[in-house]
Amino acid sequence: MDYALLSALAAVVRTGSFERAAHRLNVTPPAVSQRVKLLEERIGTVLVLRGQPCLATEAGQRLCQHVEQVALLESSLRGGLPGLEPEAGPVTLRIAVNADSLATWFIPAMAGTEGFLFDLVLDDQDYSTDWLRRGEVVAAVTSYGKPIQGCNCYSLGSLRYVATASPAFMERWFAEGLDAPSVARAPCLIFNQKDRLQALWVQQALGLDVRPPVHWLPSSQAFVDGALAGLGWGMNPEALVQEHLRAGRLVALKPSEPLEVPLFWQQSRIVGPLLGDVTRAVRETARSLLAQA
Repeated sequence: MDYALLSALAAVVRTGSFERAAHRLNVTPPAVSQRVKLLEERIGTVLVLRGQPCLATEAGQRLCQHVEQVALLESSLRGGLPGLEPEAGPVTLRIAVNADSLATWFIPAMAGTEGFLFDLVLDDQDYSTDWLRRGEVVAAVTSYGKPIQGCNCYSLGSLRYVATASPAFMERWFAEGLDAPSVARAPCLIFNQKDRLQALWVQQALGLDVRPPVHWLPSSQAFVDGALAGLGWGMNPEALVQEHLRAGRLVALKPSEPLEVPLFWQQSRIVGPLLGDVTRAVRETARSLLAQA
């Protein structure tokens, strides 16, 4: 394969335009367009859907994954063979992580490393390993505790959640206590269709299987803001709401029943040596900021 052509394709897909790809590669936009067109002719299929932004087709995405994996392998090889020239720039690591980890503890872990750029994919902790299985990321923060094929798995600790709502919301909906009728009527905050935390807590804390009305808020901060505003109740990471709980701006629905979600770090063995510092920073940060058994 011609890696000059593949690099042009990857730059277009990652930046979203031929102009930004040209700036990244230090060539002209027509040169990038010509390289992508030549690659499409050689492969025999369309690789990029031109638009704002430009998007990869399925075949284009597979080629982008390939060229990025090759770049990671070359970087790892250069680190082990001093006779090779050093990498021209930092390596980009694509990692899958859940939004609540990103909002509470993962950024300090990223800051604990040097020499890397990060391309984060946000997905629910129950689904982030799917990105690893497809080869689209090199590591993932996940709730899946068994090593998937080709990966090492490390326990990180648990992200502790508290079911929270505003005092006014509690007075309106739960004045008579938490029971099946009140929980079934009170609006609930949901991150997206994959979010099962609220249902898990209701089952764990109350032994109920109910379907309350929901607000869809795909943001960790919006969950906190929604609870503060009295929009609904939801499962918030303890780290994000502990000051609000102390100040009385939020109330725990059942203080004795937090929900702890175990998290694990799964990383591809192929680029294990390259990820050594990242894995170390992730584990050390998790050890200090997540609940430990």
